[in-house]
Amino acid sequence: MAHIKLSDVGVEFPIHNAHSRSLQLQVFGKLGGKLAQHKQAIFVQALQGVNLSFEDGDRVGVIGHNGAGKTTLLRVLAGVYEPTYGTMSIEGRLSSFTDITLGMDPEATGLENIIFRCVFMGLSFAEARRLSPSIQEFSELGEFLRLPVRTYSSGMFLRLAFAISTSIEPDIIIMDEMISGGDARFMERAKARLTSLLERTKILILASHSAEIMQSLCNKVIWLDHGEVRKIGSFEEVHPAYLDAYAG
Repeated sequence: MAHIKLSDVGVEFPIHNAHSRSLQLQVFGKLGGKLAQHKQAIFVQALQGVNLSFEDGDRVGVIGHNGAGKTTLLRVLAGVYEPTYGTMSIEGRLSSFTDITLGMDPEATGLENIIFRCVFMGLSFAEARRLSPSIQEFSELGEFLRLPVRTYSSGMFLRLAFAISTSIEPDIIIMDEMISGGDARFMERAKARLTSLLERTKILILASHSAEIMQSLCNKVIWLDHGEVRKIGSFEEVHPAYLDAYAG
């Protein structure tokens, strides 16, 4: 039984040496949320008082303007960021697609990176070695796998990273937009593999600007606004309200 529960979760990023207003605005534009001041320190409140609960079968879309806190929320769920305050409980094996190249070394070979990335994703070395042949086959990189990945084209690197990241069967998948890129033939295979994986996973959390994807995949939608949850409900409830709020 997979579940995710966040209780009053907040994330704050201090802006060190932020004496000028221009620097404050520059950082604020990248991180989103709200600016706050604690004594002499300036903070970006990227998430504030977030309360969420998801269980098996939930397909959750996350919407909001740029800087609303979508990526911060996904990174908290993926374990990249620790909440500044509040509590979080996650049950089940989680796979994050927010950055499918994390844990990979450009100086190492493709074969070595298969092991590195699998272990980074929480597998044992034995499990990584067991999965390696099927990952090699799906990537279709052949002898290139014996070369350092810094010699790969961006499309080849994506192939390898995607093949590795979709090689495990997670209970929870975290995604920031649908994966795209690479040659057309590979992307057709990648789309089929990802669709099959999403159908079998217990909980999906997906941030996207595509209303079509949200409507087709998600049974719940979260609207984030300046780091706060503005509304939770079905796509039909939340998306029109989101559009109305920013009309004009």
